[in-house]
Amino acid sequence: MEDAWTIEGLGELRGSPVYDSAGDKVGKVEEIFYDAESGRPEWIGLGTGFFGTKRVLVPLAGATTYEDGLAVPYTKDYVKDSPDVDAEEMSAATESSLYSYYRIGGGAAATAAAASDEGSLTRKEEELKVGTRTVEAGRVRLRKWVETEPVEADVELTRERAQVQRERIDEPVSGHDFEEEEIEVALHAEEPIVEKQAVAKERISVGKQPVSETQTVTETVRKERVDVDPDGVEGVDEIE
Repeated sequence: MEDAWTIEGLGELRGSPVYDSAGDKVGKVEEIFYDAESGRPEWIGLGTGFFGTKRVLVPLAGATTYEDGLAVPYTKDYVKDSPDVDAEEMSAATESSLYSYYRIGGGAAATAAAASDEGSLTRKEEELKVGTRTVEAGRVRLRKWVETEPVEADVELTRERAQVQRERIDEPVSGHDFEEEEIEVALHAEEPIVEKQAVAKERISVGKQPVSETQTVTETVRKERVDVDPDGVEGVDEIE
């Protein structure tokens, strides 16, 4: 399966052997040519012991990792007969001829050669990434207790009151003995009675609703810095 190549990954392969489709060694990785607009690596510049001073380029497309280096899907002789590339920057015509020779698609944009990398180091720095997590921020508690308080209520009471009525009669009574006699009439009255009944008066509940707020997080991050020490060497160029 074809590998996804990057300039940094290929940089680690400089000096590694390159094998042809038969597994024979063609040369070693010496240069990397990349597209000047997209920055993507497109060609491998090979150093060989058989081609003299001729610069040999092989497409990176189709190259795969193989043993201790790379393998390309071409024979050694086919690579040897590829078009010459003498300049450090490839012209549109040269690139077009290379695409045609290797029978691969591609544009005519200029492709530049990456400078030979004798040694490199990678500068790293920390980046602050802020996220969120849910923690308990407090509790709301409903507590019910019982208290006693005096209350008053008016009630209307009815009672019976005796009424003595005297009615004058004037009738003769015969054969009647005088004797003592007594009658009683019960009188009734209402009195207050009290009973208590529990009545639900209110329902109290606790719910939750999310509320958003912005909080500023302060932290420190580390960055690696690289200083260039010429150590007596003149003409050190820094290329972005």
